[in-house]
Amino acid sequence: MKTIEANTLNYYATPGRLTNSGDYEGLLKSLPASVGELVEVVHHLGIYDVVAEEFYNVVLSEDRKADIHLRSGNMMLERILAIDDRPLSEARPPDERIACRCHAFTRLIVMLLRSKGIPARARCGFATYFNPERYEDHWVCEYWNDEKQRWVLLDAQLDEVWRMRLSIDWDVRDMSQERFLVAADAWTRCRDGRADPDHFGIGFYEGMYGLWFVAGNLVRDAAALNKMEMLPWDVWGAAPMPHTTFNQEELAFYDQLAALTASPDDTFDELVALYAGDERVRVPQTVFNNLRQQVEPVEAV
Repeated sequence: MKTIEANTLNYYATPGRLTNSGDYEGLLKSLPASVGELVEVVHHLGIYDVVAEEFYNVVLSEDRKADIHLRSGNMMLERILAIDDRPLSEARPPDERIACRCHAFTRLIVMLLRSKGIPARARCGFATYFNPERYEDHWVCEYWNDEKQRWVLLDAQLDEVWRMRLSIDWDVRDMSQERFLVAADAWTRCRDGRADPDHFGIGFYEGMYGLWFVAGNLVRDAAALNKMEMLPWDVWGAAPMPHTTFNQEELAFYDQLAALTASPDDTFDELVALYAGDERVRVPQTVFNNLRQQVEPVEAV
């Protein structure tokens, strides 16, 4: 293994600012150590708010729905235990799970894996398995499989209910890069004409698609690769507001960002340096929550 690869693995094997379990570190130590068992734990901690009633027959209060905006693993664990204070390893019924979206399921599994010393990182991009012929905005986890000596993509959101609803008969814990495109791959395909930018975005929100959307995911993926796993609707720096158009200089910047995030092991030092030195990518102390239409502090842990 090359030195840079070892450095990369060590970096992703430890918690970041938003995947730190804080006062709950001891609870994570008691969890099983295998990836499969940890994924099952996550399945019973979260419920996707948009389909809670349709898929699980659960009606979430507005207060419960607001949990999708929690920004750190520590805050999520606090809320999970406030709803149900049993050990995290005990399966919770759907109505006693924290409201999540894809980023939250991903943050949870990344936090649990890192707590066991397993290198893991959140990836922001687009999935092909929710809506045929479209690329839906999505987050998944990428973890280092020591036995296979490679990074493996897994979707911690897809429990048995989701798999049945989507008729998924393939392994959601070792997905191909064609089922989930990281933001860099999506950007490159849109830029070279292999894909239509209007096919990338969110199907259940009107007008939430286009090259500007792909660019936003590029910025969020770069932040996640620097262990800042943000909300999918956070806007800062070069993460554009809806329907933004770009000039040639801006397009060149996103081209550069795509080149750095496409194969982050090969460009690790450059990516870390760019994040540290470029305010277009680096997460500031406050960001604009576009879903809530308000400025919010990034950390409250």
